[in-house]
Amino acid sequence: MAQLANRRLAMTLFSGDTCPYCHRVRIVLAEKGINYELHDVNLQDTPDDLKDLNPYNEVPTLVDRDLVLYESTVIMEYLDERFPHPPLMPVDPVSRAQLRLMLYRIERDWYALAKQLRDKTKASDTVRKELRDSLTGVSPIFEQKPYFMSDEFSLMDCAIAPLLWRLPYYGIELPPSAKPLINYAERMFDRESFKQSLTEGEREMKD
Repeated sequence: MAQLANRRLAMTLFSGDTCPYCHRVRIVLAEKGINYELHDVNLQDTPDDLKDLNPYNEVPTLVDRDLVLYESTVIMEYLDERFPHPPLMPVDPVSRAQLRLMLYRIERDWYALAKQLRDKTKASDTVRKELRDSLTGVSPIFEQKPYFMSDEFSLMDCAIAPLLWRLPYYGIELPPSAKPLINYAERMFDRESFKQSLTEGEREMKD
């Protein structure tokens, strides 16, 4: 495994063209201005390199010299520590723990529903309504701070922005009562790092 990693001179990201978890990592890479080599992976026919590097044969997978990481949150936190400017996590332990807990809740409450909607042939109106109502219910939070529960752009914004970008693709239109969340999403989409992170497949989700 180390031999495969050492063959690469640059940091390498194995990424899916429309995978929201890969999109999270690409936002962090863009936000920090990190140079890396992107390997676009066909998830139906993954390359042998990925099978050798990641025991789960999944994306995102990051290779940094002899280090191989997988699972998007692990990769995001590593990148933030490896490249500390601009910081995307708070300094103090309590705030860091609270951010990690919120990331976990985003995963359990929203991404679990979105996962069911990614397969359009199996997506149900009930799941769409549950996700739409959940996002609408927390919308007032986005009036209180310029970013997700923070005065500074953080890993939480990197985590939620890919989900919000995909709502039209999932067949979800937020109601007028979710205006604070809609405004927040547009601010995130206007960030240069977000624009840089988009793949062609992700751009087509908005067409």
